Amino acid sequence: MKDKKRVVILGAAGRDFHNFNLFFRDNPAYEVAAFTATQIPNIEGRLYPPVLAGDLYPDGIPILPEDELEQIIRERAIDVAVFAYSDVSHETVMHLASRAAASGADFWLLGSKSVMLESSKPVVAVTAARTGCGKSQTTRHVTDILRAMGRKVVVVRHPMPYGDLAKQAVQRFAAYEDLDKHDCTIEEREEYEPHLDRGLVVYAGVDYEAILRQAEAEADVILWDGGNNDLSFFRPDLQITVVDPHRPGHEMRYWPGEANVRMADVIVINKIDTADFEAVQTVRRNIVALNPEAVVVDAASPIFVDDPAAIRGKRVLVVEDGPTLTHGGMAYGAGVIAARRFGAAEIIDPRPWAVDSIATTYAKYPETGPVLPTMGYGEAQLRDLQATINQVPCDLVIVGAPIDLARIIDIKRPSQRVRYELQPIGQPTLETILRERM
Repeated sequence: MKDKKRVVILGAAGRDFHNFNLFFRDNPAYEVAAFTATQIPNIEGRLYPPVLAGDLYPDGIPILPEDELEQIIRERAIDVAVFAYSDVSHETVMHLASRAAASGADFWLLGSKSVMLESSKPVVAVTAARTGCGKSQTTRHVTDILRAMGRKVVVVRHPMPYGDLAKQAVQRFAAYEDLDKHDCTIEEREEYEPHLDRGLVVYAGVDYEAILRQAEAEADVILWDGGNNDLSFFRPDLQITVVDPHRPGHEMRYWPGEANVRMADVIVINKIDTADFEAVQTVRRNIVALNPEAVVVDAASPIFVDDPAAIRGKRVLVVEDGPTLTHGGMAYGAGVIAARRFGAAEIIDPRPWAVDSIATTYAKYPETGPVLPTMGYGEAQLRDLQATINQVPCDLVIVGAPIDLARIIDIKRPSQRVRYELQPIGQPTLETILRERM
C-alpha cells in the first residue's frame, strides 16, 4: 500500500486552493500532484507557488487544463480526484466522476466539516443556489441592516485570484485605488465596488485563514459574500441562501447550490416581481422538500436607471453581468429588463460584432442571448470588450452589470447604468430575523 495517496484537485481558481490549504497542505497522508482549471479564461498554465503551497511542496504545484484530466490521472499516477469548484449541474459533476473512475481514480467531494474555518466573531454567510440569483444585493441589504444595528461589518468575498497568486494571498480593499493596486478584473470590480460605495472594507485573496484573522481584528461581524453558488469558507452563525424563480428547479439540480439550500437558516426567494407565479410556487415546493425548517423571505430586486426617458425609442446594446450569463446559464439580466420596461425600440444582438475573446465566449456559452457579457479577465479581454461595445451600431448602451463600466473602458456612445437593490416583501424580513438572531 502506498505511503501517500496522490491527488489532483479539479478547480477554477478559488475553492480548489482553499480545500488544498485547509485539508491537504500540511497533510503527510496525501501528495497533491496537480490542480486543474476550467470556467475562467487563462488560469491554467500557472503554478500554485511554494510560498502558499507550504513545506511539503518546495517546487509549488502545477495548474493544468481540466480537458487533460485522463492524461493527468494516468501520467501522474493519481489515486484521488477531488472536485472543488461550484455552479455546475449534478450531471456535470457525475460526468467528471465517470471520467475519473474510468481512468482509475477515486472521486471526492469535501464536506463542510473539512473545509469551513471557525471564526472568533459572529459570521453571517450569504450564499446562493446559482450564480445570478441576487446574492450581491442581498449581501448589501444585510450589511445595511447590521450597520444600522451598530455593528462594524467587514465583508469577506469568495476568491477570484486570477493573477499573481503569491501577491494575492491576502487582499484588503478600502478605496477605489485598491482595485487598481491589485489589478482587479471586471468580475472582481463588480463585486467589490458596491461595498466600497458604502464605505465598507472588503477582504479577498487565496489564504482564507490569514484573511479571516485579519478581518476579525477590525470587525464586530464577518459577512461572507459567497461567489458562484459555493459553500461558505467560514462556519456561519446564520446562513442566508438566495434562490431564483427565473430558474425554477435549479435549486435541486446544481452543486453545491442544493447543499446551500439544505444548510440554510433563511432562504430568500428573490425576483418575485419579475418571475412567473407558477415558477415561484415550484421553488416554494422545492424548498419545503429540501429544508422545511428554513425561514423563507420573499423579495424583489427593483431596478433603477438615471434617466428612463433616455431609453424610450432607442436601439440599445445591453451589457450584462458576465458570470450570470456564462456559467450562470442566464440569457438575460437586469439590463434586458430595464430595456423592456423603459421602452427601448430594439435590443441589438452584439454577436456579429464580437471581437476575439468575446467571440470565443459566445462559442463556449451558446445559450447566451442577444446581450454582451462583461468579460474582462485581463487587459487583452478588456480591450476586446471595449472594441465590441464600440462596434455595435446602437443609439445607447445599457449597462446591467453591477459596476461603473465607464470608469475602466471608453464607451463611445451614450450609456445608462442599471442599479438594483433588494426589497423584502411582506413578513418575515431579513431585518427582523437579523435582530432576533444577532
